[in-house]
Amino acid sequence: MLLGRTANGLYWMSRYIERAENMARLVDAGLRLALTRTETSADEWHSVVVSAGAENAFASRHQTYSADNVADFLLRDTSNPSSVLSSVETARSNARMVRTALTREVWESINDAWMTCRRILASPIDQRELPKILDAVKRETALIRGALHGTMLRNEIFDFAQLGIYVERADNTARILDVKYYVLLPSVSWVGSSLDNYQWESILRSVSAHRSYRWVYEADYKPTNIADFLILNRRMPRSLAFCYRMIAESLTFLADDYGERHDCHQTLEEILSKLRPGTIDAVFDIGLHEFLGDFIHRNNTLGDEVAQNYRFF
Repeated sequence: MLLGRTANGLYWMSRYIERAENMARLVDAGLRLALTRTETSADEWHSVVVSAGAENAFASRHQTYSADNVADFLLRDTSNPSSVLSSVETARSNARMVRTALTREVWESINDAWMTCRRILASPIDQRELPKILDAVKRETALIRGALHGTMLRNEIFDFAQLGIYVERADNTARILDVKYYVLLPSVSWVGSSLDNYQWESILRSVSAHRSYRWVYEADYKPTNIADFLILNRRMPRSLAFCYRMIAESLTFLADDYGERHDCHQTLEEILSKLRPGTIDAVFDIGLHEFLGDFIHRNNTLGDEVAQNYRFF
């Protein structure tokens, strides 16, 4: 059996790598959505901070929700433990702790990402350079993921790393979707308008789902279709259903390896029951914001139970 401390290091290494990419994606969502405003973009940037779960921490550092302030806080502020710079630093520390459980390629890709992020985020960001910096962060984390998937044996080490990736990714996709409906739409009268459609298209681009959505729905930007794609489509790699398909696979392997099921397996079944294909109308009946809030809570519960059940101490 893998030591709990090693499992903990692998799980959090992966969560923080994914978190670094996700913070870049949240800022990207805010940047794209801010372009839809003709007057002020403060609401969009406020919604990004809320979705990152960092409203109180941000308010203690900044007074206004601007592109510069939000980007600085979410990308390079080391007082924010979830900023890209902090996340990559924490991921590298966890990777170093479990160095012997990783292939050389995985360790080197993490170390390279750490050096790159320290370099590109060393100084305050010029807003004109922001898209290039966000692309660099996403590229570095993709290289780590490629090394992990291309070189790691599919054993319990891989399973704990996978759990970290997909628990974090599911949380982020839910939060990015929540950006759209939490505070962005100016009023009900905008629903179905060109502004509404542009905002939805921006959300798809921020999770790298724009082209794949067009393949499935032929660019018909309907809120129900987009929500269905990002929540229930089991083949879209950043959807909630896909994340839980991968989480289920890893937890099933762990149950088989250890010959024991835990509370996290029960929570998994409860979440899967809410992500069945064809239930998007039920999601909108509940309310998209309410559904996503409940999902985020349950996803966090599952993460806590994994840590307790597999003794991450």
